[in-house]
Amino acid sequence: MTVVLQPSSRKSLTTLVEQLDTYVDGASAEELSTTADDLFAVARLFAGERELRRVLADSSSPESTRVALSERVLEGQISAPAMDLVRGLVRARWSVSINLVDAAESLARQAALSVADKDGSLDDVEDQLFRFGRILDQQSELSGLLADTKEPAEGRIGLLDRVLGDQASPVTSTLLHQTLRLPRGRHLDVAAEELADLAAARRGRSVARVRTPVALSDEQETTLADTLARIYGRTISLQIELDPSLLGGLVVQVGGEVIDGSVAGKLAAARRSLPS
Repeated sequence: MTVVLQPSSRKSLTTLVEQLDTYVDGASAEELSTTADDLFAVARLFAGERELRRVLADSSSPESTRVALSERVLEGQISAPAMDLVRGLVRARWSVSINLVDAAESLARQAALSVADKDGSLDDVEDQLFRFGRILDQQSELSGLLADTKEPAEGRIGLLDRVLGDQASPVTSTLLHQTLRLPRGRHLDVAAEELADLAAARRGRSVARVRTPVALSDEQETTLADTLARIYGRTISLQIELDPSLLGGLVVQVGGEVIDGSVAGKLAAARRSLPS
């Protein structure tokens, strides 16, 4: 479930992401990991404490009052960089108070992804998130168990870790764990794909979802990515899914645009063109 923000909230979040990026440039991976954990905790607090969230997001209240309240609640409980970002959160203008949760979680996710950017694992994180999302999409029973909020979050996280084994990086695990702790009505398969898109965006790329009946060679993947980059005028990251039902060719989706060059697609088009 991708959050759609109104213009004032979107502008506020853009400013906060710029503040985070300035901090990221000079921070270590360890510092960023702590900041991400703290911001995820703040997002959970804001989600659970409706009255606190309402007061902190009330732009009719003096900015200094809102900042002072956030400091009384959080200072000493979270790291200094996270507290600076919280001050930015409560100074900003939000269309609705729930956007405080949206923004805190968004900043936390970006901070976590910046850890992978620092240690060179961002490509792996993107791939792991995408592939795990595909696995959950195909295994409805597992997806249902992970989505069952009647069960304690730690139990569902334990199940997730057993499924992931040692195949997930620490950043991938953190992002999925935090989604289970603050599900907000999202199924983990959808959230995993959204997180994969965020990872790609963190590298300044767009994402092309590619369905193919057979695995592509490294050379074919490079050629396809270069071709799409020329078409769209920006770097394209590929997320590849095997789909034998296509028979041959490829189906490529970039944003809302679908390029269907599969044999199955051509046969379907031919059938539609036949006289009835």
